[in-house]
Formats: sequence, structure tokens, C-alpha cells
Amino acid sequence: MKQAVIGVVVVAVLVLRLRSRAKRRTAGPKRNWSWLGPFTSDVALVAAREMRERFRGRIFRVGTLLVLAGVAAAIVIPTLDKGTSQPQTVGVVGSLPAPLQAIVVSSAESADTTVHFESVNQETAYSDLRSGQLDLVIVAGREVVVNKPIASTDTSTTAELVQAVARQLGVAEAVAAAHLTPAQSSALASAGALPVRSLQPGKAKGATHTTSLIGLILIFVMLSQYNTWTLIGVLEEKSSRVIEVLLATVRPIQLLTGKVLGIGLVAFAQASLIVVFALALAKSVGSDLLHGTAPVEIVSTLAWLLLGYGFYCWVYAAAGSLAQRQDQVQSLAFPLSLPIIFGYIMALTAVGSGSPSTLFKVLAYLPPTAPFAMPVLVGLDAVTWWEFLASVLISLVCTVGVARLATSIYRRAILRTGTRVKLREVVTSGAR
Repeated sequence: MKQAVIGVVVVAVLVLRLRSRAKRRTAGPKRNWSWLGPFTSDVALVAAREMRERFRGRIFRVGTLLVLAGVAAAIVIPTLDKGTSQPQTVGVVGSLPAPLQAIVVSSAESADTTVHFESVNQETAYSDLRSGQLDLVIVAGREVVVNKPIASTDTSTTAELVQAVARQLGVAEAVAAAHLTPAQSSALASAGALPVRSLQPGKAKGATHTTSLIGLILIFVMLSQYNTWTLIGVLEEKSSRVIEVLLATVRPIQLLTGKVLGIGLVAFAQASLIVVFALALAKSVGSDLLHGTAPVEIVSTLAWLLLGYGFYCWVYAAAGSLAQRQDQVQSLAFPLSLPIIFGYIMALTAVGSGSPSTLFKVLAYLPPTAPFAMPVLVGLDAVTWWEFLASVLISLVCTVGVARLATSIYRRAILRTGTRVKLREVVTSGAR
């Protein structure tokens, strides 16, 4: 009996606590957001609204699928072409001892292919070469014959195999001519290359160029797309007069901050998805397109995507508040995109040359062009950690100044309707 009473009491206490907790959830706690100043929960509501609209939009979903499809094609197609290389048919005129055949097979493995031997006479071998039935002919183990000359820039499977076979058979002939003992021949065959030591760390040039180029394209596309979305979003709210309803409940700085924050989070989410998808797909299919990409390069690209958006989004938002109609978007967006285009072109030039100029290094510290210049310097290993940090701090300080100016313009111009607002009028009205 005593145990039953205790059980009832425990159950009653649990029920009362659950009901109390449910009431607190329904009522909602009253939190003090005063320490955040203008950045209150209203900013989070506006940001959530922007994210919801962008994620649900058909343009975002279709665009993301198209980008992922393009990335998949760029990664998978080269691996398919590489994996479908046909076996090379090697004609043998005269005798080709087993050790020399083993050398040819080893050379084929180094060229990522396989070989099939056919014993032919010299006359038939040449006719088969001209018709394409044979890829190369080895005459008595001492001569390699092909149908057309092999250029130094030829990277085909046949060209790589011919060069490897000619080199290895030449070494084998030199060893035989030297009359080395079996032990000496074995020691020569197993000899490795001397270690090469460099004074400065580096990486493969091809991997650096590929990674930097992909990062540049990602930043350029994302900044162009999402900054334009910010401009159009502000313009649509103004032209439809929805802004009047919104400003009745939230302050201008809260509305503008929530808008650029929400769109920025969508941009970062999309970019992160593209990067993760590309890395995972490249690893799963064995692609070497992103081989050698360091994590610091990926982090740098995403970081400067955010910093670049953080700088430009305020400028585009202020420009959107000055416009009145949709047909004014192009005339506003083009002048604002000139620094982006200039930084992008300069970065492409630096990636192509592999050695950044002094001007390009200066551009890495200017906020309008730093999102393009600094990731390239990171990829080329041409910047130190403190230089990278200095550029980030300069960009953040300038972004705060631009945000204050853009918010002031937005507050004075967003409710002016009827005609396009000139920037000089807004600045003059603020000075009075």
C-alpha cells in the first residue's frame, strides 16, 4: 500500500511538471533583446523570411540543379574518357624475348593502358600501321615504328606508350651492350631516382591552377547572382509598396540587415553544397580534377565569398532603394558590377601566369577586389597568414562603413516613390 501511494505521488508530480512546462512553452518566455540594439529578433524573422522565399523559389532550385549537373559533368566525363581507352596493338617483327615483352607491358601500365602483341612480318606490319590495325611496331627489339611522327605536345595514350616503350627498350639495349652481370643488371633496374629537395614549399602547378580557377568562377557567379537578388528584392518591395507595411513593424536597419543576412546565408548554403558535392563526387569516381586541393583553399574560397557578399550586398541594397521600376535594374547593376568584373579578369590573368604581379598583390587588400585576389594568392602560396588576416580586417572595417552609409541611404530613399531617386538628393537631404 505504501508503495502504491508513493507511485501515485510520483506520477502526480510528473504530471504537474509537464503541465507547467507546456504552459511556459505556450506563453513563450519574455527575453530582453535590448543588448542587441537594432539587431533584435525581428532581424531573425526577416532573415528567415528571405531564406524561405529563396529556398522555395523555382529559380533557386532549378539553378542549383543545373550547377550541380554541370559540376558532375566536368568531373565524371573526363574519367569516362580515361577509363574507356582501347588496348594498344603492338606488332612484333622478328623476335622479342620475354624480358623485353615484360618491359613493354610495364610501359603500357605506366601509360594507363594494356597491350596486345601480334607477330607480323615487316611488309605486313607497315601496311597494318597505315590502316590503323596496329598502333606501333617493334622491329627485333631495337626499333619502334609508328605511322605518323609523335609530337612533344601529344598526350594521347598511343603517344605516351610509344615514348615509354622507346625509353625503356633503349635502357635495356644499353644494359645488354655494357655486358653487365645479372646482379649488376638487377641493381640497375631497381635503382630509384635521387631525392629532390626544394628551399620553398610548393605544389603541383596544374592542381593549383585548376583549384584557383574553380574558386574564382564560384565566387564570380555567386556574387553576381546574389547581389542582383538583393537589388531586385529591395526594388520589388519598394515598387509594390510592401515596404510601407513592413516598416510599420520593424525599423529600416532591422529590415535591411535581415534581408542581406538571409540572402547571404542562402548563398553560403548553396556554395557549400556545390563544394561538398564536387569533392565527394571527385573522390567517388577517382577524378583527379580536384586532386591536391588543400583544405585551406576551400576555406579561403568560402570565407571570401562571404566577405565579398558582405561588402557588396549593402551597396546593391542601397542602389535598389534608389530605383523605382524593374527596367532600371540593368542601369544600376552594371556600374556596380564593374569592380567585380575587373577583379575577376585580373585574377584569371594571375592564375594563367602563375606569378602574381605587384598590382595584383595590392588588389588583394582592396575590399572590392580582395574576394578574387586573395584566394588566388592562397592557391599560389604567395601570401602569409598575417597578410591574409590583414586583408580580412581591412575588408571587415570597410564593410561596416559601407553598411552604415547604405543604411542611411536606404532609410531616406526607400519610401520615395513616383520617380527614381538621385543619390545626390539623398546625401544632400541627410546633410541638412
